[in-house]
Amino acid sequence: MPHIKKAAIVTGGSGEIGKAICERLAREGWLTAVCYNKDKSSAEELVRRLQQEGLTAKAFWCDVTDRESMERCVQAVNREFGTVELLVNNAGKAHIGLFTEMTSQELESVIITDLLGAMELSRAVLPQMIREHRGAVVNIASVWGECGASCEVAYSAAKSGLIGFTKALAKEVAPSGIRVNCVSLGLIDTKMNSMLSPQELDSLVEEIPAGRMGRPQDAANAVAFLAGEEAEYIQGQVIRVDGGWI
Repeated sequence: MPHIKKAAIVTGGSGEIGKAICERLAREGWLTAVCYNKDKSSAEELVRRLQQEGLTAKAFWCDVTDRESMERCVQAVNREFGTVELLVNNAGKAHIGLFTEMTSQELESVIITDLLGAMELSRAVLPQMIREHRGAVVNIASVWGECGASCEVAYSAAKSGLIGFTKALAKEVAPSGIRVNCVSLGLIDTKMNSMLSPQELDSLVEEIPAGRMGRPQDAANAVAFLAGEEAEYIQGQVIRVDGGWI
């Protein structure tokens, strides 16, 4: 049996990548908080399946654009599972279109969801990690945060900010025994790519040396590694999961 660890919070837990992360962490013995915003049924279905396998998971509502919602979520997880030892900032929002045609509301929504939400939730859990002198934060970014993407300017900027946040926070909290790292994802096979035609997807895959899109499990494997004891000396790093694309 795996070693039972403390609580792990995963935002965006009802999406395909989030569900893969939650499932992998639960199998590693984490007390897994599957956090969702809108898709409650998907989060609860995953929890039921994990619980049927004897694993520990529970769904929690968490809106990463609302600071009070995040604080209530952390408090609820503390009551249910105890101290949070792992935070995975996975919730995200994409926007494709010309930057000059974005409304102010659309711009703010992307930045708040993809960057400020992760920063606020990290602030909410860090005090208990600091008291325990242990813990890990794993931020889910994108290769576009590293190199930028035309027609995804706000998303690229937010993910770039998340990478910068990772590197700076890692240095600040390392003396307190806390690790902060980032997983930078390439083209992952999720419903988000349904807006692309089969021809467009084939063209993108041709650019990937590994010869395929990434799977949600590929992201989950990287998160599980960074959350584990094997990564205890890895700090402030960006682990790119893109099949050699960028």
